[in-house]
Amino acid sequence: QVQLVESGGRSVQAGDSLTLSCVVSGLTLPDYIMAWFRQAPGEEREFIAGISWTGNYKYHAPSAEGRFAISRVPAESAIYLQMNSLKPEDTAIYYCAADRATRGVSDRAKDYDYWGWGTQVTVSS
Repeated sequence: QVQLVESGGRSVQAGDSLTLSCVVSGLTLPDYIMAWFRQAPGEEREFIAGISWTGNYKYHAPSAEGRFAISRVPAESAIYLQMNSLKPEDTAIYYCAADRATRGVSDRAKDYDYWGWGTQVTVSS
């Protein structure tokens, strides 16, 4: 059974930092690209960053460059999203996703095969 379990979301103040985690089970990890997306109320799901377990591919959305960083620890079957200088507009549910891909990181939600339930991040001004 495939499971992607996110954690680490909470309420913070603007300017704070936060690290989200996603632990993966039930997948042959090297076959997948992992990514973080987020979705704010009334908005479409937005790609943040993606990474391969092998480290060959890593891509951050331009809007995430400089403040957000994705990483992976294969030995822990976990990926992380380090978020710095958080802003109220970063408030959203953050999702971990897995894409069985050979082409690199996709920024399209429809390309991803498995999703976690999400973790809520709320940033107050």
